[in-house]
Amino acid sequence: MMPDALKLDRIDIRILAHLQANGRITNVDLADAVGLSPSPCLIRVKRLEKAGFIAGYGAHVQMEKLGTTQLVFTQVTLSDHRREDFIKFETAIRRIDEVVECHLVSGGFDYLLKFVTRSVVHYQTIMEEVLERSVSIEKYFSYIVIKSPFIKNHYPIEKLFSPHE
Repeated sequence: MMPDALKLDRIDIRILAHLQANGRITNVDLADAVGLSPSPCLIRVKRLEKAGFIAGYGAHVQMEKLGTTQLVFTQVTLSDHRREDFIKFETAIRRIDEVVECHLVSGGFDYLLKFVTRSVVHYQTIMEEVLERSVSIEKYFSYIVIKSPFIKNHYPIEKLFSPHE
């Protein structure tokens, strides 16, 4: 934890876990779930929002209801490894709406990207456009997702950050 960061207790962690699972939960139900009365619960939520622990609220959209999409993971290796090369690559990739995750990783390649596209052809069109931008890509490998048995849209906050009792 950062030195000047807000110190969280187990109730704050529980509030975050419940809001992550259901951002539309009423304050009364949230307070009941974490063992507080509504007023102190709302004060804590507002404090967590102000401190930046809660970045926003949104809906989890069932993409398959909208139509067919293609999920693709892509390993990218840059040809040069200067600071400006990483910045140039990240700046270019950030502008591509279909790239929903970008991770700088250690190991045999530099970046792991997650694309959501209409199809494999759509993905390849995007990659061709990226390669034309001269963002120092030496090579890339694509992994077409055939099936996703499950996707968790939340993190195990209480297991990761609750104080050991």
